[in-house]
Amino acid sequence: MNPSPQPHLADSHDMIRVYGARENNLKNVSVEIPKRRLTVFTGVSGSGKSSLVFGTIAAESQRMINETYSAFIQGFMPTLARPDVDVLDGLTTAITVSQERMGADPRSTLGTATDANAMLRILFSRLGDPYIGSPQAFSFNVASVSGAGAVTVEKAGRTVKERRSFNLVGGMCPRCEGRGAVSDFDLSALYDDTKSLNDGALTIPGYSMEGWHGRIFRGCGFFDPDKPIKRFTKRELNDLLYKEATKIKVEGINLTYLGLIPAIQKSFLSKDREAMQPHIRAFVDRAITFTTCPECEGTRLTEGARSSKIAGKSIADACAMQISDLADWVRDLDEPSVGPLLENLQRTLDSFVEIGLGYLSLERPAGTLSGGEAQRTKLIRHLGSSLTDVTYVFDEPTIGLHPHDIARMNNLLYALRDKGNTVLVVEHKPETILIADHVVDLGPGAGSGGGTICFEGTVEELRASDTVTGRHLDDRAGLKSDVRTANGALEIRGANANNLRDVDVDIPLGVLTVVTGVAGSGKSSLIHGSFAKSGDVVSIDQGAIKGSRRSNPATYSGLLEPIRKAFAKENGVKPALFSANSEGACPACKGAGVIYTDLGIMAGMSTVCEQCEGKRFDASVLDYTFGGRDISEVLGMSVAQAHEFFGAGESKILAAHKILGHLVDVGLGYLTIGQPLTTLSGGERQRLKLATHLGDKGGVYVLDEPTTGLHLADVENLLSLLDRIVDAGKTVIVIEHHQAVMAHADWIIDLGPGAGHDGGTVVFEGTPTELVADGSTLTAEHLAAYVGG
Repeated sequence: MNPSPQPHLADSHDMIRVYGARENNLKNVSVEIPKRRLTVFTGVSGSGKSSLVFGTIAAESQRMINETYSAFIQGFMPTLARPDVDVLDGLTTAITVSQERMGADPRSTLGTATDANAMLRILFSRLGDPYIGSPQAFSFNVASVSGAGAVTVEKAGRTVKERRSFNLVGGMCPRCEGRGAVSDFDLSALYDDTKSLNDGALTIPGYSMEGWHGRIFRGCGFFDPDKPIKRFTKRELNDLLYKEATKIKVEGINLTYLGLIPAIQKSFLSKDREAMQPHIRAFVDRAITFTTCPECEGTRLTEGARSSKIAGKSIADACAMQISDLADWVRDLDEPSVGPLLENLQRTLDSFVEIGLGYLSLERPAGTLSGGEAQRTKLIRHLGSSLTDVTYVFDEPTIGLHPHDIARMNNLLYALRDKGNTVLVVEHKPETILIADHVVDLGPGAGSGGGTICFEGTVEELRASDTVTGRHLDDRAGLKSDVRTANGALEIRGANANNLRDVDVDIPLGVLTVVTGVAGSGKSSLIHGSFAKSGDVVSIDQGAIKGSRRSNPATYSGLLEPIRKAFAKENGVKPALFSANSEGACPACKGAGVIYTDLGIMAGMSTVCEQCEGKRFDASVLDYTFGGRDISEVLGMSVAQAHEFFGAGESKILAAHKILGHLVDVGLGYLTIGQPLTTLSGGERQRLKLATHLGDKGGVYVLDEPTTGLHLADVENLLSLLDRIVDAGKTVIVIEHHQAVMAHADWIIDLGPGAGHDGGTVVFEGTPTELVADGSTLTAEHLAAYVGG
């Protein structure tokens, strides 16, 4: 009998080994992860899952790939510091598919963010009738340009001048410049015409007369800055509002003058509204009205681009179609001359349908996609990839998915694994945990109470383990035996935003209502589009918290304001001294707590500031105390400790105590109040946002998927919090897919039956018990299976 051949040495590297990881809250974590398998990382929110998977494994893989590029190219790339880990062995190329929202450029659409639009443009340039030009003629990001003039050329040793002309045909609508909407300015919101510029007439954020704007307005010479604006001549007003960029000299310095309206268009309107800071967004909403461009009817394209058609459809018609319908239309095109192109386009569109995004259209602005939709859109380009033996890293890929769609996502994760890839998934939903080949559970708690490996093994072994995840894996919320009675109703009549079909529905007041349905059925359109903008409504959406490493829970929640004032009053000094972003900052590190050293072509490094020892404040500021603590000691407290500290005795501050109470209520008692926002997990950020709105005076709370980023154990705490809000006399409306929240509701509104144009109608209204008994909708089937389990 022949001895079995020895395995090849190259096949022995079948593990990703991590030894001594200390990123964020990780406590010297060591773990071995099998390659070419599906590994799910679980644990309560804030236990260190993202720190291990994204902050250590994926970050080091990305850093090492960047180092393979030339020094010249690395100069244009972000410099990534090496993660705080002793050994990382067996890494493969990591591709992260995160929940980050897609580009907020107003010209970016779902079609331009993927390859679909590029392929459609080539298709129309080849087959479109009449022929109007190259693929650029169908692009709303390319303007038409023409020109003529004399050019100097060398011919036979002589220099001669020749007349040349050029003509570039682009598809950009000249009226709206490819945005699909035109802006109209309310001039009364830009300035107070009874005042002069020097008296502070301008009401535009950032346009004060103390800074550069004031210097330019005073020295430009186009108008008198001491004259009230209403007394300006026609020419002076035109110069103030509309003058294009003009070079001027002020006090010997070369500057550029630009009229108010082109300046606003350049600075504010070039950004997506959702990406703006709150005060800028409020100004834009007040001063500018957006209406559909009358010339291109919102299609962003020139008349020529819209006139060229294939099988009776223009490229604007194709982009406006639901992707599932567009896939069928492309399938019916029989043109051997562009066979490979049609095949590629077909595959891309089918991937959208397969991944559960067939209800979208290619003209959908990329900035309006939810986190879950953006993540699945990014996944599309990897599905057809011929790469193997890479590591795919997912951050809660089931976010925004109905239980009906989760099975589809699971199949995609399997497909990536079966091509020979390592798939790492950070996840809370039991449906995805159950399909794992290997599970790594972090915990046992969150923040400083987490950061250790509690369990490694199979799902069956996890079930038998005595970890928080193991104990809650088979948790099933039961249906309520008795539900609250409504004390009125919010009426929605004739709702037809997006895919809604003249929906009439009554939302009961004084109870917990859950609005559910498959992804794309019209839930957000119904709730956010109908009444979420009225004054009595507190709307908490899925938008990401924007904050730098200088922001922390204290600054974001408004907690720092009463604390600074109390310190200032106690010590008889200015409140600005107690801000690390203002006068109190350590002069060496400018209040950052760390010194960043740029090492040229190598990765930069950060070291704790030696002067303030990471406390971020000037030493003289730390001499001032309140309740026996200096400001750095206060910012080093956990939320729970600070809640106790500011709740009684000499250190009592009612305003601070109230805000801290809200943070404790949402389960963030373990967070340090001075911890940078950039170190918070997705679930922690979601709950921080919820806490900041708990003190708002609205009578109706609208929450958009509040279970995002929450562990099974944390969902129970969220439900009890929602109960407390309702019992306090408020109305709570939750847009949600989690069956535990559905089962806990007093009233359910189910939209469907499908997504896109197959949805947009109310398919059920009633109690959870009635929904399960009815059994006619997809939600009913999955809820029945859940409570039955």
